[in-house]
Amino acid sequence: MTNKTVLVTGASRGIGYQTALHLAQNSYRVLATARSADKLRELASRNDLITGVACDLLENTSMEILAQTIRDNDIVITSLVHNAGGLVNKPFTELSDDDWNLMWNTNVMSGVRLLRTLLPYFEQNAHIVTIGSMGGFQGSEKFPGLSAYSTSKGALSIWTECMATELKQKSISVNCLCLGAVETEMLQNAFPGIKAPLKASQIARFIADFALNGHRYMNGKILPVALSNP
Repeated sequence: MTNKTVLVTGASRGIGYQTALHLAQNSYRVLATARSADKLRELASRNDLITGVACDLLENTSMEILAQTIRDNDIVITSLVHNAGGLVNKPFTELSDDDWNLMWNTNVMSGVRLLRTLLPYFEQNAHIVTIGSMGGFQGSEKFPGLSAYSTSKGALSIWTECMATELKQKSISVNCLCLGAVETEMLQNAFPGIKAPLKASQIARFIADFALNGHRYMNGKILPVALSNP
């Protein structure tokens, strides 16, 4: 018997943590990934439907660990919430090649590696939701210090559109939610002292519902989800 499961990346804190928890509280099995084993254990301790796998999405060896876990537990992925990402806040003149490579690898290549490895384990009619940013939404207001971050998130949006086209023949839908200001550590790193209009637990309810149902209505869409920017 297969275990139909929602995969949530970047689940050790903030939006990913709250999304995984909300799904499990509503009786959905969740496979949660992040680099922190301790934080994943704490998350899994809150609901028996959550399985945590500590892995670094920048490493191919971690991809194999995740794939082996899926095989060992007969998991079929019904939805993916690809929330894992990072942020560098520096003026353009101070950004090094390492900073740019970090943003590209963390915010774009992590999704590429993940999908390349795990695509065989997705069910037909599955839904992939990439978590983008208003910073990477074309035409939105941009902010100093976030050029590398916003550029990588913009690339994630285009990758989403490309994957929607390539996976259509497999009946797999791919959409991107470009989030505005949500009260998280990442927001405070980008805009110290700002007060966001939404908590992570609030946006998590929307993301979870969209992951489960949004593909019934759209595919290949880049959707702004923001009460404010930032």
